[in-house]
Amino acid sequence: MAILSFNEAKARLLSSARPVAETETVDLANVYGRVLAENLISPMTVPPFSNAAMDGYALRANDLSGVGIRLPVSQRVVAGEVAKPLVPGSAARIFTGAQVPEGADTVVIQEDCQADGDFVIVKQIPVTGQHVRLKGSDLAAGNPILAAGSYFSAAAMGLAASVGIAEVQVFRRLKVAIFFTGSELIMPGEPLPPGHIYNSNRYVMRGFMQGLGVEVIDLGIVRDDRQATCDALRSAAAKADIIVTSGGMSEGDEDHVTAAVKAEGHIDVWKIAAKPGKPLAFGSVKSEGKVAAFIGLPGNPVAVWSGLLTLVASFLRRCQGLTQIEPALLTLRADFSYTVKGNRMEIVRVRRNDRGGLDIYPNQDSSIITSAVWADGVSMIPAGTAVNPGDPLSFLPGPGWNP
Repeated sequence: MAILSFNEAKARLLSSARPVAETETVDLANVYGRVLAENLISPMTVPPFSNAAMDGYALRANDLSGVGIRLPVSQRVVAGEVAKPLVPGSAARIFTGAQVPEGADTVVIQEDCQADGDFVIVKQIPVTGQHVRLKGSDLAAGNPILAAGSYFSAAAMGLAASVGIAEVQVFRRLKVAIFFTGSELIMPGEPLPPGHIYNSNRYVMRGFMQGLGVEVIDLGIVRDDRQATCDALRSAAAKADIIVTSGGMSEGDEDHVTAAVKAEGHIDVWKIAAKPGKPLAFGSVKSEGKVAAFIGLPGNPVAVWSGLLTLVASFLRRCQGLTQIEPALLTLRADFSYTVKGNRMEIVRVRRNDRGGLDIYPNQDSSIITSAVWADGVSMIPAGTAVNPGDPLSFLPGPGWNP
């Protein structure tokens, strides 16, 4: 079997992604983290009227011929009131967010003014238009404010609310089924018999999936048994769009995932020139007239974490209907030395330091989950290369990034 480069494997994986097509209408209060299914159009102009950006006095700049001009105060305008047209040669006492009277073109902040009974003395000559938020300066009615495929952030929710939108059309949540193979696995909280280990991969995977906003269908631990694995795959395919597993990807007598997927659908097992995460399986499983995509990850916890971060997350985001599926790689300074001796690119756990560079975790073994907790991202170092302090290095931010 030919070994694929990391980039080739990623391109193959992403080219097979099939975004969900079904949509639903969701109340704006519950739309955080969802993916917009259609362009969101502003039904109104924002601001709907010119308003004051600061407390002060609204006036015509041309009425000021110099410092110390004394103008009569013809009205007082607070937020929520409708201003009257400005009497020529006068000023209006105004407060932040209040409507600027017709005829006024400038707001002078109160610190640059002096109240004098029913008059105001302007102590600073203003720039015409200062401290006025003009009508329509943010949005125009009929224009798109968010594009289909956008991620609904808290700011996007506020934007939609600012134009009076109460419901939005989003893609339904992507359904991802997960399970974990290995008769040696025990759930946290249970006694740990000799020869067993706690199932950390379940929580690595659940955390990733929850951060991506997918609907997680957790089928738990599947023992090392061919029939049990086939049953789990059929159950997962009947409920989910995508199945993601960890473990059982080798060719041993007790590694049943590859054979089970072949029996229930089809599978390609790729060997990727990357460390960790050399084996990766991709295929599909059929059940009850449905077809679910399948991704099989290795069993080591850091290989799972790394595979989710560098490959699976982008695939899932594309299937969710997102336009932007991954952050841009940053180029940062290496503050360490490291040599890749083998013929595989290494995905190393690194962390940004307060000097603007990158530190590396001293133990890069794929079983050391501590390294993934410590890291805030990874760097991909090509095979056969050495990194020295001061070298520029690519940096991919860790989990938690959103488009």
